Amino acid sequence: MTTTTTEQKVEEKKEEESKVKPSDYSCQILLEDTTLEKANDKYFPTDAFNVTLNIDGKERLDVIRSEKMVNVFDMYYDQYGKGAVQKIDYGHGTIRPNLWGNKPAAAKKKRRK
Repeated sequence: MTTTTTEQKVEEKKEEESKVKPSDYSCQILLEDTTLEKANDKYFPTDAFNVTLNIDGKERLDVIRSEKMVNVFDMYYDQYGKGAVQKIDYGHGTIRPNLWGNKPAAAKKKRRK
């Protein structure tokens, strides 16, 4: 009987995690559970944050994009609860947010006269 109770709790926890959508908090997740070397890439936008989390005793690093740091905190607090967010730092990105993710226009061929 205890196994069914714990299974029900695990299923409820997974359902709660799936309810939290980054778009509801004006956030965009760029990298999940990554290394510090990948998170410090200069080719991220300047509005990206490095979030250090402690989930079930395991340290985790995410890179998330948002206008405000409070949106990032609210999303992770609602998803994982109290004490999960350890630190939120500014990212090392150098690309302007409105230009990030856009590909440069293809050069047009010059016509000969």
